[in-house]
Amino acid sequence: MSSERQEAQPAPTIISAREWLPILGRYWEPSALRSTLELIITGAPFVVLWAAAWWALSISYWLSLAISIPAGAFMVRLFLIQHDCGHGAFFKKKIFNDWIGRILGVFTLTPYYVWRRAHAIHHATSGNLDRRGYGDIDTLTVQEYQDLSRMGRLSYRLYRHPLVLFGFGPAYNFLLRQRLPLGFMRAGWRYWLSAMGTNAVMISLAILVIYFIGIGPFLLVHLPIAIVAASIGVWLFYVQHQFEGTFWARGEDWKVQDAALYGSSHYDLPGVLRWFTANIGVHHVHHLCSRIPYYRLQNVLHDHPELATLKRVTLWQSFGCVRLGLWDEKAKKMVSFAEARAL
Repeated sequence: MSSERQEAQPAPTIISAREWLPILGRYWEPSALRSTLELIITGAPFVVLWAAAWWALSISYWLSLAISIPAGAFMVRLFLIQHDCGHGAFFKKKIFNDWIGRILGVFTLTPYYVWRRAHAIHHATSGNLDRRGYGDIDTLTVQEYQDLSRMGRLSYRLYRHPLVLFGFGPAYNFLLRQRLPLGFMRAGWRYWLSAMGTNAVMISLAILVIYFIGIGPFLLVHLPIAIVAASIGVWLFYVQHQFEGTFWARGEDWKVQDAALYGSSHYDLPGVLRWFTANIGVHHVHHLCSRIPYYRLQNVLHDHPELATLKRVTLWQSFGCVRLGLWDEKAKKMVSFAEARAL
């Protein structure tokens, strides 16, 4: 009788981020067949849509611009495959991950080796107020903002303006900034090789396309696609970390597992958008266990529904994140500039 009562007791609830690690480790294994298929069904439509946008120029530039939106979405998906390669999650063998990542970097305008290093630092320091500045969107605390000069506050407000954050900023970052290994200029020749090698292949490929279609049509097609992709990518990254209930801490209060699970959102998107964004919205699980291939992240939520409700942000709720600009260390949440003034 006592043994029956003991068996009927519920399993203990997992309460710490660290306790999830061995459970999530069961989802690590990538499938070579599935990964190859994902690469094909993402790369092929991107090429077809690029060609369609060029063909549409002969009919209407507005039609070409309209086609650039889905083309940009597929470019984002290519970047997210590159992202999984950078985490060693797309194929079992490192050499496959690295070479696919390098090739995709030519199309996503992102030097693979430089980005991989910066992104690794982001994962290792996310949510740490003492180690901001690598792969993050600049975020000040309320006190830091109030201590700035008037010009400093104006510069920060300008930086956080939606037109800059999701328009000019992404275009500058992917079209210009990524052309140099900024942040790693003195860190070794590999970073320069990654950036310059990517630039060289990009330019060679662009010259080849321009030879056949002309420089004007090339720029009219490729620039809108790249800008759409860049803006979508930065928007996703913003919502994944710049939501009201995110996590920031200092010193011993910061733990990498807690920052991963509680400082990253579950951006719960509709099915079609979830596919185009390669489940990157399941960001809290990804940050806690980055070796899980993106096509297994939904399996994690299915098997562990408690994670589906944790730090959940819907598509509608995500638009409200735009107003947030500062971290309130006392209230432990992101606040708007108006709320900061009230403080």
